[in-house]
Amino acid sequence: MADKEKKKATAASDSGVGAVERDRKERELMQQNEERKRKDFQPLKRWREDRPKPTEQLKQRDGPLELDKNLNKTIMVKNPTGGGQIQPGFYCELCRRTYKDTMAYLDHINGRSHLRRLGQTTQVGRSTVEQVRARIELLRAQRDDKTRGAANYDFEARLRQIAEEQDQAKLARREAKRAEK
Repeated sequence: MADKEKKKATAASDSGVGAVERDRKERELMQQNEERKRKDFQPLKRWREDRPKPTEQLKQRDGPLELDKNLNKTIMVKNPTGGGQIQPGFYCELCRRTYKDTMAYLDHINGRSHLRRLGQTTQVGRSTVEQVRARIELLRAQRDDKTRGAANYDFEARLRQIAEEQDQAKLARREAKRAEK
């Protein structure tokens, strides 16, 4: 009898289903819940998968999320497991989840579970005085670049250029009409 159970266990693990492992974890969870009930504690709700402990604090994104790059388009996302339906939405490769709209996807990206999988905590690190000064200098430099660009812009010259382009387009249309006759 034990041989049959052993064969079933190896067959299940060979196929990649992992039902035997899942059953073992559920039994452990039930035992822990019984012990917790005896001690008048709340039972655990479900078994959490072992995630890596966060190694760094929350940090700023390097690039934009580009949520608007597919604006007014429907993108069909396949279910990564191969089964199920193809659904429209946003797909998180790291967590293997699909979200129906940008708000849900953005909430997920900023959420604790996604950050945990990235190895980050939800706590922001405390900045030093040097970091704050460097950031202020960077922002001042960006602001100065923008104001220099606006000061060098010649509005009158741009208006003359647009008027010339319109005149040339008008002449081209007239020539095209004369050529037709």
